[in-house]
Amino acid sequence: MSSLTGGGDSWQPAMTGNTTTSIYWFNWRVLLCAIWVLITATFSLTLIWKYEGFRKSNHDYGETQQETAGSLHEDEAWRPCLKGIHPAWLLAFRLVAFLVLLILLIVTTFVDGGSIFYYYTQWTFTLITIYFGLGSLLSMRGCYQYHKTVSGDKVDNVELDSEQGCNASEETSAKNPECPEEQSVRQPAGTWGYVFQVIFQMNAGAVLLTDCVFWFIIVPFLAIKDYNLSVLAMNMHSINAIFLLADTALNCLRFPCFRIAYFFLWTVVYVIIQWLLHACENVWWPYPFLDLSSSYAPLWYFSVALMHFPCYGAFALVVKLKHRVFSRWFPESYQCMR
Repeated sequence: MSSLTGGGDSWQPAMTGNTTTSIYWFNWRVLLCAIWVLITATFSLTLIWKYEGFRKSNHDYGETQQETAGSLHEDEAWRPCLKGIHPAWLLAFRLVAFLVLLILLIVTTFVDGGSIFYYYTQWTFTLITIYFGLGSLLSMRGCYQYHKTVSGDKVDNVELDSEQGCNASEETSAKNPECPEEQSVRQPAGTWGYVFQVIFQMNAGAVLLTDCVFWFIIVPFLAIKDYNLSVLAMNMHSINAIFLLADTALNCLRFPCFRIAYFFLWTVVYVIIQWLLHACENVWWPYPFLDLSSSYAPLWYFSVALMHFPCYGAFALVVKLKHRVFSRWFPESYQCMR
């Protein structure tokens, strides 16, 4: 949470101790905080190992590949949730969002300097900018594929896939005897498709976490201290959520809950880098609750870890609400996988 003052100086917490000394790190407070971080990282890696399916063969010994909790089709990265919306509209929205977020990030960096990347807010803001940049590229490719399919051309061996689709899978034939082209040509997502979905779900929790901490903890604290909020600070803690919610309403991405693991790991990496930075250099902590000199530090770290669940859960509820509302309003047009 940088750019908090109305003038040229950004708010920075006061220095509470020399973080480069051994006495700062070798104590019970740091040990407890390290245990919380280690438990969080272990929990996250276990979820990823269990549900991402890294141990499973992609071909399942010649049988039809079964979908797992983390499965994703290639077109889900660029196809809108309603059939009546052309993919170009989603592309246009993502391009606008990417440009606005990139400009805002550049301006903020120019105004406050590189030190803004001490803050979790800027990490998350950069991540959501990357999300819309990658999403724009995937949407461009998707629009090309959509145009080729609509115009009658065959892309990526669609003709071959259609012939095999009606013969290779009895399950598909049972569900849809006519074997329409729409089902037979759907391919599993590639690496960038999965990266895109993972970033989407990391942002889902991180954006709510940063905005909630800013508006409900940092802002009241600053109001007591008579600090003035800048326009940049308010924009960075609102426009990110607006763009992400709008993209969520338009896109076709699934939201498997186990990917909260990546959200946890995102925060763990941030905390570890902060620890390494402060162990090497005596600088101020970007957030007071990260300061390990406080006797309440273990409680703060544990509380922030618990906050990940309601933040991620709230976004998961938004996605479920979208499924319910859109499937009722547009039963013939809604095409998202639940």
